[in-house]
Amino acid sequence: MATPIQDNLVTKNKEYASSFTDGHLALPPAKKYAVVTCMDARIDPALAYGINLGDAHVIRNAGASAKDALRSLVISEQLLGTEEILLIKHTGCGMLTFKNEDAAGIVRKNLGEEAAAELGAFKGDFLPFPNLEGAVVEDVEFLKGSKLIPEKIKISGWVYEVETGKVRSVV
Repeated sequence: MATPIQDNLVTKNKEYASSFTDGHLALPPAKKYAVVTCMDARIDPALAYGINLGDAHVIRNAGASAKDALRSLVISEQLLGTEEILLIKHTGCGMLTFKNEDAAGIVRKNLGEEAAAELGAFKGDFLPFPNLEGAVVEDVEFLKGSKLIPEKIKISGWVYEVETGKVRSVV
């Protein structure tokens, strides 16, 4: 039996597909860039960042983590030709609100020791950060220092303000 969320998916997709005309778009992003941004439900990257369908790769994860996005960025650049990375974190991010020990404790409490043992898959690092701008700088430096991202790739770091809808440059 379908859930209301699944029903909504099917209904809204039928509406979308009925007027869809962009099936011809090429696999590589037309504007040759990738965006790393947070999975926060308050962010609509296409609208907030001016991304049209087919323009860019949008990589979303908790906290807009460069480390978490690295695999996708390598594929984006090496296999699909992107030449620029925009890293965009945001105000009010949940990753500012806890430490690794807090998250591991919740997993242990809610899911048990066996589940907590699987945290080793990512070394138990949920990649939280205590300072928003500092985290932007740190992630940009991580990407610029990675042997997996060529020096020719342009990398910039930004903050999206969920309260105003505006972006501001950090680095």
